[in-house]
Amino acid sequence: MLPITCILFMCLLSSFSPPINALLNLNLTLPHQYPHPESVVQDIQRKVNASLRRREMLSKDEQQGMSSCLTGNPIDDCWRCEPNWAAERQKLAECGLGFGKYAMGGKGGQIYIVTDSSDRDPANPIPGTLRHAVIQDEALWIVFAADMTINLKHELIFNSYKTLDGRGANVHVTGHGCITLQYVSNIIIHNIHIHHCTPSGNTNIRASPTHVGWRGKSDGDGISIFGSRKIWIDHCSLSYCTDGLIDAIMGSTGITISNSHFAHHDEVMLLGHDDKYLVDRGMQVTIAFNHFGEGLVQRMPRCRLGYIHVVNNDFTQWRMYAIGGSANPTINSQGNRYTAPGDPDAKEVTKRVDTDDREWSGWNWRTEGDIMVNGAFFVPSGAAGQSGQYQEATSVQAKSAVQIDQLTMYSGVLGDPRDNGDLYPGFNGGGTVTGATSKGNTDGSSSDDGGDFFGMIFRGGSSSSSSSQAAPPSSVLFVSIFLSLLIIFVLDTTTNHAFLLSLL
Repeated sequence: MLPITCILFMCLLSSFSPPINALLNLNLTLPHQYPHPESVVQDIQRKVNASLRRREMLSKDEQQGMSSCLTGNPIDDCWRCEPNWAAERQKLAECGLGFGKYAMGGKGGQIYIVTDSSDRDPANPIPGTLRHAVIQDEALWIVFAADMTINLKHELIFNSYKTLDGRGANVHVTGHGCITLQYVSNIIIHNIHIHHCTPSGNTNIRASPTHVGWRGKSDGDGISIFGSRKIWIDHCSLSYCTDGLIDAIMGSTGITISNSHFAHHDEVMLLGHDDKYLVDRGMQVTIAFNHFGEGLVQRMPRCRLGYIHVVNNDFTQWRMYAIGGSANPTINSQGNRYTAPGDPDAKEVTKRVDTDDREWSGWNWRTEGDIMVNGAFFVPSGAAGQSGQYQEATSVQAKSAVQIDQLTMYSGVLGDPRDNGDLYPGFNGGGTVTGATSKGNTDGSSSDDGGDFFGMIFRGGSSSSSSSQAAPPSSVLFVSIFLSLLIIFVLDTTTNHAFLLSLL
């Protein structure tokens, strides 16, 4: 008993030794997190510039004849110029940009045709339904046989390596729960209407061909991204959901949200689980070529931690603010157009949530090439001497936002009008250019879920610019103690107890 007691005592002491304390202060990084996010920023700008140059080289007659092709939008130009795109649907997976560019979806898999819009039994979905398609283990490229509205009975839980491709049909996903991406990777959701999503749950739902599990009550998000990576949401139209239109939490990263239209909602987009959930420091999200339209209030997005690149979007309405943050996220705003509301108290684009200027003055929030309309203004922050990813957030000049109409003209589901107003009536269920230099929830934590260090690894790196560091999670302390015990046990066993005796 004495040797065991001694070992435990030494391990506890080692937990507070300098090497272990150094371990606790290391950055938490996520699989497939880009070590140099500024290179992703530069790649987007190169591709936007190249697409715009190709368009400028066309004559006016040629431009009019190719109005839906060679728009200057590099994602659309990648596939829409192909006249036989329907026979080459999977080429779309090669067209991604930003942090989610490597989301392959169901590329290389079979085409699955959804023929049945019903959702009668979420625990036992029948072949031909959308739910049956998304739970399969193999990669699938999912298309739709006809126009359909899929009224979900409960949340739709995806398996990895799936593409939801609504091109060629008018597809609406609505109802209870809507789309859940939990602990999955390689998902593409393209050209889908998602709206009127409400909470549901407390039931069994199938998540794979071999697993049915009990689900608690969902929040009513349009798309919920939970502990997932390599996600690309493109050309979707989202509105009228109970909670967020898109929420990404619990260590999700490698996400691009592009060419989409958001309307008629309060808390549009949340990026981050909780201010103290340090794993979300590895969150990297690109928000590009979207239209934030009618009836929006706030959170476009609201960020907690991580690196968020907001580029070439058109913000035409908000009632409180457009971009918010609360736990020192890096926000890199480039080439957007921000049109402020008439309310003189809501002109500011940015909002630091529940923090004073002494705390947020060091946060790296940058605006480059943004156009400010109707009195809109962006409050930047961050010292010029910051290092690592923080300094590099300002390393490239964005394309001027005078091209914003061209880049966002087809935002939302293809074929919808640009300013589409209320798409679902009666449904139940000029400016200045920047340089480089309430209702409902008041932006507290959106989730009470416990911590889940999904896919976490430890790696050294530059520290945050904030002078104060949050306390490490208790699970990290437990891991350090466990590893110390394991090392001593192995050494003592391999040396026939000589190692332990040398310590006594």
